[in-house]
Amino acid sequence: MAKSTKRSGGSVHLRKDGRWEGRFVVGYDQRGYPKTKNCLARTKKECLEKLKALRASYEAPEKKAHPMGPGMTFGEWMDFWYRNYCRPGLRPNTQGAYEAMIYKHILPALGQIPLGKLSQLDLQQFYAQLKTSGRLTRQELYGPGLSDRTVRSCHANCRAALGKAVEEGLIAANPADSCRLPPKKSREMQVLNREELQRLLIQAKAEGCYELFLLELSTGLRRGELLALQWEDLNEETGELRVERQVTRTGGQLVVSTPKTKASVRTLVLPSPVVEALLTYRATVRSRWMFPSPKKEDSPRDPASCRKKLETILERAGCRRVRFHE
Repeated sequence: MAKSTKRSGGSVHLRKDGRWEGRFVVGYDQRGYPKTKNCLARTKKECLEKLKALRASYEAPEKKAHPMGPGMTFGEWMDFWYRNYCRPGLRPNTQGAYEAMIYKHILPALGQIPLGKLSQLDLQQFYAQLKTSGRLTRQELYGPGLSDRTVRSCHANCRAALGKAVEEGLIAANPADSCRLPPKKSREMQVLNREELQRLLIQAKAEGCYELFLLELSTGLRRGELLALQWEDLNEETGELRVERQVTRTGGQLVVSTPKTKASVRTLVLPSPVVEALLTYRATVRSRWMFPSPKKEDSPRDPASCRKKLETILERAGCRRVRFHE
C-alpha cells in the first residue's frame, strides 16, 4: 500500500480496493481520542481536491470571530465549550454526570486560572488532589479519594476543552497532552458465594422483591434495563425476554429511553424456573411494568431505590457489601 501523503493538515492513502482515501482530524471526543472525517476518490489528485474542499467546509465556521474575549479564564472557556460543543451531543441521562464532573470538580479547582496561563503542573496537581481528597459524597463507603477512572474522565474533559481552544487559536498548545494519569485498571469484583446468594434471595423474599433479584441474578442486566422491563417483553411460551429500553433519573425525573448502543437491544432466554416464578408473581402485579414503583403503579421503580434496597438486604442477610452489578 502507498505511503500516506501529508497535505493541508490531512493525509491520503491508497486502499486495498484501489480507491484513494483522504482523512483529517476535526476534533477530539470526551475521552481525548481524535474524531476524523474522510473522503474517497478514484485517483490521488481527485482525492486531494476532495480532501481540501472537505476540510474547508469544516474550517469555514471557525473563522468567525469568537464570542469569548482574550482574557477569559479556564472556567469561562470550559463552561462555553461544554454548553456549545459538548452538551448538544450528549444524551439527557449523561449530561448530569458531565455537569457534576465539570461544575463540582474541575471549575472549583481550576476555573479562576486565565486560560492562557493554565499549565501542565496545574492540571497534574489537580489530578493528584482528586486521587487523595476529591470525593464529595459517600466518603464513609469509598474513602476520601476518587477512583482512577473518574480522574481519567476529568482529564479527558480538560483535554478536549483545551484541544478545542487550540483549534480556535485561543492558546498555542494543549497543556493536558503530556499529563501523567493513573493506569487503566478494572476494579476488583466482589462476588457472593453460593451460601450468601441463598441468604440474599431468602431476605429478598422477606422484603417483597424476590423476583427482581432472582431475575437480576439470572441475567446480569443493568439496573436501568431491569427496571424498564414491561410484561409485554416476556414471551411466556419460549421464555424469551426482550431488552429494548432503560430507565434513568435525569433532572429529578425518571426518564425511559432506548439504550445507548444497538448491541444493548437484545433478547435473552430465561431458565424455566425463573419464567415460572415470574408468571406466578405476575398475578400479583397490576401494572404494565414488571417491577413498578411502590408509590406509582404506572411508573417503573426508581434505580436509586433499587440500589438502597440491595444494601438493606445484604446487611440483614449478613452478606458482604457488593455493588448491584456484582
